[in-house]
Amino acid sequence: MSSNAAISANNDTKPSDLLNTDHQFWQIIRTVPDFPKVGIDFYDITPLLRSHINEVIDALIAALPEGLLDEVDCLGAVEARGFVFASLLAGRLGKGMILLRKPGKLPPPVANKAYALEYGKDTLEMQNNLPPERVLLVDDILATGGTLTTAYELCQSASHTVVGALVLLDLVDLHGEFPVPVYTVLKA
Repeated sequence: MSSNAAISANNDTKPSDLLNTDHQFWQIIRTVPDFPKVGIDFYDITPLLRSHINEVIDALIAALPEGLLDEVDCLGAVEARGFVFASLLAGRLGKGMILLRKPGKLPPPVANKAYALEYGKDTLEMQNNLPPERVLLVDDILATGGTLTTAYELCQSASHTVVGALVLLDLVDLHGEFPVPVYTVLKA
């Protein structure tokens, strides 16, 4: 299997069998130990954004199964780095975006939901007066799954159909099953 191939989180393969730590992006990603708190290794993807953004967007598109983009009306951009990837993907693919933001950043009416992070708590909001669409959620990293699960639940509550989630990096040991397929470039 190529390192850019889509790997759905909803399959029978053990996470340890799916790791692709030899991918060329790992030579560019910086690991910051004990950030944002002791015991957490933070994967800093900003070097990829500085000088390899076209390769990253190509890899994200390649991670999706053939035909999935035909089912997608818009991308669900998850704050904050999900905005970067979703914006670049939307421009390249000619798709629209729905923003999933921190509280107080979107005009009403909004729906919101609080959730737990691996190092604290947060809340996401989205406008809830948009027409129903088929959404592909986009974020940078899937860790505990709290942010993406909240994004999924907000979209569902607003009558959108979530067809999957696309992330650059999936930290497979930190989360359980996700309600829709998760497509990723990197697993660790």
